[in-house]
Amino acid sequence: MRAITYSRYGGPDVLETTDLPTPKVGPDSVLVRVRAASGNPVGWQVGEGDVDQVMDAVFPVVPGWDVAGVVERVGLDTPELQVGDEVYGYVRKDVVGGEVSGGTFAELVAAPVRTLARKPAAWSFEEAAAVPLAGLTAYQTIRRTGLAAGQTVLVHAAAGGVGSFAVQIAKALGARVLGTASERNHDFLRSLGAEPVTYGDGLAERVRALAPEGVDVVLDYVGGDALDSVPQVLRDGGTVASITDARARDELGGHYVWVRPDAADLAELARLGDEGLLRPEIAEVFDLADAADAHRASQSGHVRGKVVVRV
Repeated sequence: MRAITYSRYGGPDVLETTDLPTPKVGPDSVLVRVRAASGNPVGWQVGEGDVDQVMDAVFPVVPGWDVAGVVERVGLDTPELQVGDEVYGYVRKDVVGGEVSGGTFAELVAAPVRTLARKPAAWSFEEAAAVPLAGLTAYQTIRRTGLAAGQTVLVHAAAGGVGSFAVQIAKALGARVLGTASERNHDFLRSLGAEPVTYGDGLAERVRALAPEGVDVVLDYVGGDALDSVPQVLRDGGTVASITDARARDELGGHYVWVRPDAADLAELARLGDEGLLRPEIAEVFDLADAADAHRASQSGHVRGKVVVRV
């Protein structure tokens, strides 16, 4: 099968097209014919060796954890799925690379059923491939905070891949959503149902002007200075969750979240998609052979939405 691989840590220039054997299918896994895949910042960090201290890599590595495709073969005990099912998933494994841990930038990927759910009919394969990691991150951070209908949430980096999903999920829950973003993305946030707030000096005052009693939940998807304003904007009894800064847990009594593959959570995202409550934003679609260009586009910071690779 054709696959994108890298045999040493580095940036887009280490990616190459390779011919690899068909992946082996474990007893609780299925073989997925990949129709589309997408990358994420953490995936590129893995490729550059930035998370080597927590994830082993066996070269050559096939990058990618997000996938959408069709089940081509089933394992010995996979009653959840059948050949021909259209699926999508977050196929992160405990080791990066090697025969059993191939990524999704390939024609085929072996995926444990715990990492997959049926693709919603409302999404194309490209749209479905844009959702798993970012959508699960948004969903799991929101669930961890206990956000409920009628509450107010402040979403940092609300126009980004994770943040834009968080806005939509929070709105579907019945929450009021304030979202930080640059002014060029304010109309986009309004289209999702959020009230935009500009970054920079005076952020706390701008949030308090919209929510004088403070917000119930702060969701941090950007890091840096985002947590510095939490004591000024969070009401008494409120909580904060971050995917980038452990201070949310260690100093502010909130949550520090690392996204997990979860079939039930993926199914819930799919339900929201089919009901028209969750729509992915696609920045650009590349062919598999142009994966290095997709990497560059994703890393540029100048795209809104997800960069997707069509296989």
